[in-house]
Amino acid sequence: MAMSVDYPAIETARERIREAHLRAHRPPSSARGLHHFALICSDVERTIAFYQDLLEFPLTEIFENRDYRGSNHFFFDIGNGNLLAFFDFPGLDLGPYAEVLGGLHHIAISVDPVTWERLRGRLEAAGVPHQIESGASIYFRDPDGTRLELLADPLGEMYGSRVI
Repeated sequence: MAMSVDYPAIETARERIREAHLRAHRPPSSARGLHHFALICSDVERTIAFYQDLLEFPLTEIFENRDYRGSNHFFFDIGNGNLLAFFDFPGLDLGPYAEVLGGLHHIAISVDPVTWERLRGRLEAAGVPHQIESGASIYFRDPDGTRLELLADPLGEMYGSRVI
């Protein structure tokens, strides 16, 4: 049974939130940037092949996870001093990735338009199912099911609008 959605009320609430919380003179953030975003993988070498060999995100380091003996913690350079990190947890049956309300929806990574075209071609050649939206976004899943987006917009922009 589909729920009825009051779209005008949602737009009114969005405008109220915008007026109450967006500042004309926004102060600088207290953060320096995203150090790393950590995900879980089921196969370290398959994950490296996908992120480094297919998507061209260099592996920067791999060491034992301090919180779980035998687990690997490894990192990929996603540009601008930011990292995408992974853990594996050998011996734990974590099951497949599940996209759930309240959980991770997707990770959007900015690439320049030439790289976007090249990576689109690499995804197609590798047979990775994907969806192109607005001519600037490619949505697809990694080997463990995590949804990713390659966005051809510059950092701080979304489909031609400044968001920072």
